[in-house]
Amino acid sequence: MSVVRPDLTADEYVGHLWSVDLEGANAPRALTRGHRDTSPEVSPDGRWVAFLRAEPEGKPQVHVVEATGGEPIRLTDAPLGASEPRFSPDGTRIAYVARVPEEGRYAADGKPGNEDPRHITELKYRSDGVGFFRDRPQHVFVVDVPVDGERPAELSEPVALTAGDVGVSGVRWLPSGDALVGVSARHGSRESDLRSDAVRVDASPSGAPGAPVPLTDADAGSTLGVDAVLPSADGSTLWLLAGDLGPSGRDFVATQSGLYRLALDGTGAVPVRLTDPEQDQVTAVVAELDGDPLVVVERRGAAHLVRVAADGTATTLVGGTHVVSGAAVAGSSGRVVATAATPTSAGEVLLVDVAAGTVEARTDLGAALRATGRTRVPVELVATAPDGYEVHGWAVTPDEERYGAGPHPTILMIHGGPFAQYTHGLFDEVQVLAEAGYAVVLGNPRGSSGYGRAHGLAIRQGFGTVDTDDVLALLGAALEDPALDGERVGVMGGSYGGYLTAWLTTRTDRFVAAVVERGFLDPISFVGSSDIGWFFGLEYLGDTGDEAGAAALAAQSPMAHVGRVRTPTLVIHSEQDWRCPVEQGQRWFVELKRRGVHAELLLFPGEGHELTRSGNPKHRAVRFEHVLRWWSTHLPVES
Repeated sequence: MSVVRPDLTADEYVGHLWSVDLEGANAPRALTRGHRDTSPEVSPDGRWVAFLRAEPEGKPQVHVVEATGGEPIRLTDAPLGASEPRFSPDGTRIAYVARVPEEGRYAADGKPGNEDPRHITELKYRSDGVGFFRDRPQHVFVVDVPVDGERPAELSEPVALTAGDVGVSGVRWLPSGDALVGVSARHGSRESDLRSDAVRVDASPSGAPGAPVPLTDADAGSTLGVDAVLPSADGSTLWLLAGDLGPSGRDFVATQSGLYRLALDGTGAVPVRLTDPEQDQVTAVVAELDGDPLVVVERRGAAHLVRVAADGTATTLVGGTHVVSGAAVAGSSGRVVATAATPTSAGEVLLVDVAAGTVEARTDLGAALRATGRTRVPVELVATAPDGYEVHGWAVTPDEERYGAGPHPTILMIHGGPFAQYTHGLFDEVQVLAEAGYAVVLGNPRGSSGYGRAHGLAIRQGFGTVDTDDVLALLGAALEDPALDGERVGVMGGSYGGYLTAWLTTRTDRFVAAVVERGFLDPISFVGSSDIGWFFGLEYLGDTGDEAGAAALAAQSPMAHVGRVRTPTLVIHSEQDWRCPVEQGQRWFVELKRRGVHAELLLFPGEGHELTRSGNPKHRAVRFEHVLRWWSTHLPVES
């Protein structure tokens, strides 16, 4: 397993690989001791572990180390870094993907100002967390594993399996070893829709790398957006994680990703969906157990590990409040190893005995945090919206021994997405606020994932309607507890949560202050500035094509109603946020400021949309300091 943590001194994420025994009481042992070691992959014979190692401020490269330990051997020197290492079935080669820069771009010692201009002719050209990508497509390579573990005098030259303008991701070997499968948007209309295909990549090309061969074919009418692929152990089937995007290829709103089965018999078979398109949002296809795929399914704030039979029958292997992130089959013993977060841990290794129906934690990485006695466990809430709809969420209160019985100042927290969910897993945002003496209310209003397709679709062309009703209903239910102070309430959220936070301040003055973070605040300018602007707001809120459309869009736009805001607001944004571009936050700040509303703008240089989750550790700490300063000013905790 890989365990990574933020290091404030280095201002980077650091971590090692660890070996966890599945029997006995032995504690996990460190397998590597690099700066940041991640993405372990065990060879078929169990001798080697391939992984990614990044040196300080460096790019991740593929390494191998013997499973018993030793000095790792570096295998790649990709200029922009490598990812997704995968052993071939015979263990002699490792496939990986890497971005290939155009000549003269992205040099380690180069200056962007000296590069040629980018000539952009298509809608898709930039992505949050990556930046401009058309001049650095992602391709598949293979490299040999060292013979007998001997350290080569120099790196061997990797073999490129794909090339050109069309990238490939998520590669997996077919059991035959003669090809890999992956995901690629290689179809003719790829610039104007969201579809992608499962593709086959020749593992031993003669001559120049060839183009990926489609296994699903958007050019032939497939409406799927394939996210991930996993071949069956016998090579007869390809399991797909995909969503049906409809005839337009852009019908993504609450399009629940599902598990599909595709026969690899060369007959041009059509993928068959095995999971319920109305109820199950599948987020990963992680492994195969005795011919049955194992998937992760979102369920009411949890993420369960589910086994799916050939007829679609689903059996939950890890349920309850677990938030599963991955799994692998432990040999042929009928056991599965999973990683999952819990209400008191950001992640543990679980051993699942399928026959016995038991789940045993094999690590206790959350022990040190629990030992502080300051981890607050959320209490589930169920509220009723004005139209009778049930809303699910949680409330967290601060330690009574330190802060008394209350009533405590309360913060309503709203998640992004909107087709996402708050979970039962340990959440640093909530814990920091509770540690500072605040009660926190959070939940999954209509528009969220994990509660069925109808729940997610409810706000299409209705942003700020039933979602507003739901979060206020959840807040109202939480405030029935006398430990929460209904007269001292703040609101905060990021991305879509930033949208709904800002929207609430255009509807009501009940909140003493707000924090609008990386917000989606003006759907009109979003179309031309966001990496997803060419489809996101248009599909969710509508277009301005006629007078009625313009009026409907304005009815859902916080910026169109900013003149109503009187709530003191802290605006937080990142300068390199391409998802919700910085102009959204800057304009909100300016519009409030020039109207006399108390407002502050906190801008983070060098950061993107994921600041709170994967930004520089020092920036994340400084952000928390500012958030707590803001709340202590406008919503002080009484001693």
